[in-house]
Amino acid sequence: QVQLVESGGGLVQAGGSLRLSCAASGRTFSTYTMGWFRQAPGKEREFVAAFSSRGGGAYYADSVKGRFSMSRDNVKNTVYLQMNNLKLEDTAVYYCAARTSMVVYTNPVEYDYWGQGTQVTVSS
Repeated sequence: QVQLVESGGGLVQAGGSLRLSCAASGRTFSTYTMGWFRQAPGKEREFVAAFSSRGGGAYYADSVKGRFSMSRDNVKNTVYLQMNNLKLEDTAVYYCAARTSMVVYTNPVEYDYWGQGTQVTVSS
């Protein structure tokens, strides 16, 4: 069992940056593949980025590639999502998720644990 707590959301102007954090409980954090998802009002939850427990760098959705960067710190049991050049369409609730597998999945149903979410609002 793992508990996830996101932080770092807020209101930012288009073109600005935010850094989200997701702190995980438990002593087996390094064995989880971690993902970031987002959900805008009236839309389905969508994949943003993921980082396998195996390492090797993060995998990104095309919509955020080149603007977002995901990292993980297995000592601090934390993953981060650095979001640069934010656009209006990035406005959503952002969720951290964990899966007990080395495989990166982009479908949210494949993830076992979820945080409560943090709101990101990008204004013009």
